[in-house]
Amino acid sequence: MAAAAAAPPRFSDGDIDRDPGAAAQELTTALEKNPDDAEYYCQRAYAHILLQNYADAVADAKKSLELNPKNAVALLRKGLGDYHIKNYASALESFREGQRLDNVDDTFTIWIKRCEETLNASQTEVQQPLPPKIKYDWYQTESQVIVTIMVKNAQKDDVSVHFSEKEMNASVRLPSGEDCNLKLVLLHSIVPEQSTFKVLSTKVEIKMKKPEAVRWEKLEGQGDSPKLKQFTPDSQHLYPSSSHYTRNWDKLVVEIKEEEKNEKLEGDAALNKLFQQIYSDGTDEVKRAMNKSFMESGGTVLSTNWSDVGKRKVEVNPPDDMEWKKF
Repeated sequence: MAAAAAAPPRFSDGDIDRDPGAAAQELTTALEKNPDDAEYYCQRAYAHILLQNYADAVADAKKSLELNPKNAVALLRKGLGDYHIKNYASALESFREGQRLDNVDDTFTIWIKRCEETLNASQTEVQQPLPPKIKYDWYQTESQVIVTIMVKNAQKDDVSVHFSEKEMNASVRLPSGEDCNLKLVLLHSIVPEQSTFKVLSTKVEIKMKKPEAVRWEKLEGQGDSPKLKQFTPDSQHLYPSSSHYTRNWDKLVVEIKEEEKNEKLEGDAALNKLFQQIYSDGTDEVKRAMNKSFMESGGTVLSTNWSDVGKRKVEVNPPDDMEWKKF
């Protein structure tokens, strides 16, 4: 008699919390063997949320819901992904549907309220003039194309960058409240899942991964198929730019770092910079603790203690002078 097939492996949220990158890779391998497993898609969506790959999280959660429409956890993760890429209406719909399936979990109530507040605020805004054009430069290395958006004091939550094979879309809300958008139709293909961005006090730095080491003659190109040239580093580090002049990037990097070091911030800006520095310098456990506590508490708790928050659900804990109410 033939031996029964081994049951496919399962991953707990704790496994994913400990190493979301490794968990995402293992879940991808598992899905190659079990492409119709709704739970695997739902778990990989959670890994993508921890890795801040929100568009990928939405895609996986949708696939999970196609296979199991009554999965409240998948609806929660789809809503979280949509919220972070500013698809607030879609996020609200997912949270409300998830609450209908699971009216015990307060997490749905928290995120429904947050979406409603955001949508109400956007509906009452006065019509603004056309947004200003984003000033940017670009250069390249053997493995990456780097676009630098020249904007100061942008907050991480106010910056959204989305990558596809031949496009990059960036949206930045300025401290003045104005929204700026930059859409680039790229000359060559990039690797979206290995492309990243970083928000600094003096700029937004976007790094797009090249699939192979070739030199880009220009940043954008629509419909053309230029002859690829093997990348050869320039000894002077003077790279092509959207400007009409060449720029010494080594010198510019030194100047920007010195400016960031000497910058004096006050109030919320200083506190946000402190949190960003803690996250940037923290270990993987610190980053997981900050992500998990912020998500589960609806933004009312931010902990760096993974040994504490890693083994429990972080409850809502508003400031002493405020009261949390369900709606």
